[in-house]
Amino acid sequence: MKNYWLLKTEKDEFSIDDLKRVGTEPWTGVRNFQARNNLMAMKKGDQCLIYHTGVEKAVVGIAKVTSEPYADPTQFNKKNHAYDPKSTKEKPIWMLVEVSFMKKLMRPVSLAEIKLDPKLVGMTLTQAPRLSVQAVSEKHFKYIVEELGRKGGPNPSPVQPRF
Repeated sequence: MKNYWLLKTEKDEFSIDDLKRVGTEPWTGVRNFQARNNLMAMKKGDQCLIYHTGVEKAVVGIAKVTSEPYADPTQFNKKNHAYDPKSTKEKPIWMLVEVSFMKKLMRPVSLAEIKLDPKLVGMTLTQAPRLSVQAVSEKHFKYIVEELGRKGGPNPSPVQPRF
């Protein structure tokens, strides 16, 4: 059974355009246990919404998981900001999956729009906005991709949340 996810990335560090250019990329640097557990639950063939954080705060594209989870090598590199001295090659703490570019959405779907849309009530993004790897229901995934992410989808104008 295919599962759906949301992966967050800083647009200036690694954007959907970067993923399109390289094709496939290991999703490194996750250092939150809940996000790591979500990575470990991923399977080849699962699909992911790619979400730009920072100023944009929007779902911008889709990627496919192309590997089973394996140890994130950045946890072992002392010169890396993601280094973890508690992790060993025999007992790694942090994992990654490889993802491949599928497509960009015709238009970004903003966090403000997601928060205001009654069809997206209960989406983890609105309840745990800082979690970098999140499960997404098939219903929410398809609605964002097939309805909101299409050109001229429902209310593309930016709207401020009421909370």
